[in-house]
Amino acid sequence: MDKQTRSRMMSGIKGANTKPELLLRRALHARGFRYKIHDRKLPGRPDIVLPKWRVVIEVRGCFWHRHEGCPKANTPATNAAFWREKFLSNIARDRMNADALLASGWRVLIVWECAIGRILQKNVVDEVTDFVTDGMQTGVRLHEIGAV
Repeated sequence: MDKQTRSRMMSGIKGANTKPELLLRRALHARGFRYKIHDRKLPGRPDIVLPKWRVVIEVRGCFWHRHEGCPKANTPATNAAFWREKFLSNIARDRMNADALLASGWRVLIVWECAIGRILQKNVVDEVTDFVTDGMQTGVRLHEIGAV
């Protein structure tokens, strides 16, 4: 694909309020959870913040955030050095933000795009709910949910 087409396509990719994020937010709201979104006061502006439970949820795209082992985390063949640097900086930023949240006493849940898919499955919502409500007793502070 030519440079202009790729640029147009990439500029159309949203960083917030993505379809997977909206699906998860609707499911959480339907289960009675109330939350904030993209709280600027927290490192990384987490996608979903549940202050009552002291939990933040990051809905991560497998391509941009490099979900290890996921087929969606492929690397474009052109301009490989640029993409390698871009992905490494994304991973480093994600780790730094998660570490800062954990150090501030937040519990962090990462839900990968591939776990949500086009239709959010009940078992994924159950796992999210379990982390939020049971995590305080189990002591789990960082958890990932992915299809891989």
